[in-house]
Amino acid sequence: MTHTPDINRPPRALCEALAKVGSATAAGELNQMGLRDTFLRGPVPYTRGRSIAGPALTLQFMPKREDIYGANEYDDPEAQLHRHALYHTQEGDIIVVDARGDMTSGIFGSMMLSYFAGKGGKGVIIDGCIRDSTQCLDLDLGYWIKGVTPNYHTQTNIIPFAVNVPIACGEALVYPGDIIIADDDGAVVVPAAMAQELLERATHHVEWEEFTRMKLLEGADLRKYYPLRDDARGEYEAWRAAQASHG
Repeated sequence: MTHTPDINRPPRALCEALAKVGSATAAGELNQMGLRDTFLRGPVPYTRGRSIAGPALTLQFMPKREDIYGANEYDDPEAQLHRHALYHTQEGDIIVVDARGDMTSGIFGSMMLSYFAGKGGKGVIIDGCIRDSTQCLDLDLGYWIKGVTPNYHTQTNIIPFAVNVPIACGEALVYPGDIIIADDDGAVVVPAAMAQELLERATHHVEWEEFTRMKLLEGADLRKYYPLRDDARGEYEAWRAAQASHG
């Protein structure tokens, strides 16, 4: 039996609020907070219209090497390390996999991801592929992946190597327990220690952008309202107060 560490999870309410912020606002605000690029390049949204945020369970793959990987993995299911990443699943978790960009290995199939969904998992982010795509995409999960393949996870070039360790997914560093925000623009990693500040900054950003979008649709001056100039701020504050009174 392989024992793997669990993760520290942020409050559920914090993740739910960050999901409403979205990846684009999060990436921009994190840049202002000193993190230049938190975008996970490679995985693309396969389930359009989803906007999620949750803590990262991490799974690391490495190149296959015959002296450390035998052919007996399916003789003993508990030797399948990718199972152990999913064993930790709690409501709202997101599984993030460093699959080295490999396009020939199906990291998870329908059985593994049915278990993940049944345990309350929310999203799957892989810089690689899944298999059994028809059944997987029918599950109530969000997917950000590079593609699909008929091959199983260790069939060709890579093997699962470690669970809940820091990984590089889509050229971004992801620590277990980091918060992932993912939507139709892609996935962004948020260091857990920065999440509350990000939420506070981003909430203000989202509010004034909503006001500005409304004004621009009315034909207002782009130079005045985006970004919001000082001579438009009083108007924005009045709008914000009106929204609060109706809320």
